[in-house]
Amino acid sequence: MSSNGHNEMDMDTDNSASNTMVYVVDDDESMRDAVRNLLRSVGLNVETFGSAQEFLAFDMPDVPSCLILDVRLKGQSGLAVQEQISASQLGLPIVFMTAHGDIAMTVKAKKAGAKDFLAKPFRDQDMLDAVANALASDEERREACRSVADLRRCYDSLTAREREVMAFVASGLMNKQIAGEMNLSEITVKIHRGQAMRKMGARSLADFVLKAEALGIKPPQGMTTQARNSRV
Repeated sequence: MSSNGHNEMDMDTDNSASNTMVYVVDDDESMRDAVRNLLRSVGLNVETFGSAQEFLAFDMPDVPSCLILDVRLKGQSGLAVQEQISASQLGLPIVFMTAHGDIAMTVKAKKAGAKDFLAKPFRDQDMLDAVANALASDEERREACRSVADLRRCYDSLTAREREVMAFVASGLMNKQIAGEMNLSEITVKIHRGQAMRKMGARSLADFVLKAEALGIKPPQGMTTQARNSRV
């Protein structure tokens, strides 16, 4: 690891850095210490591990995080750890580092979702930039998850009728068509739709449909062939 100054890192160390966590997994103790000291010098919280097993057994706090992972570890390769993390759906951004990297390995890691791949020795600023990007990526992912969770809570507040109307609206049907599908009057459908939109916090019909799509709402199973054809 080579030093080239690290005052350029675009991060508010008093706020965002203190609410994040960076994990470092490397079986080389001197490298672990060097990376930890570098990251702590800009105010980041850091936990280091000598093996993948130690890291995977760690109880991670619920904050934006990223993992700095050496490709070649004793007992288990970094790429294998990446597969485990992917399978567990942790969604943790990974920055790989290695003294033995090659193009094939880099491509494999990138295809599997690695945020960056740094060859040792790397510049301090390259590592700081990679970590900043990885933490920003994890915050975006977490925000998206929170948004879907909020939508799910809103959706759970809908009545069965309102959910059914929402599904028909998301399928592209007009109020009159929905009324025919549900054997209701058109005015009743409008009331259910208005209530559902209000509970979902939808600013417009288009926003209402987008929220339904974000939740993965499918067309009702009992929808008639005529109604299905009208969507085409």
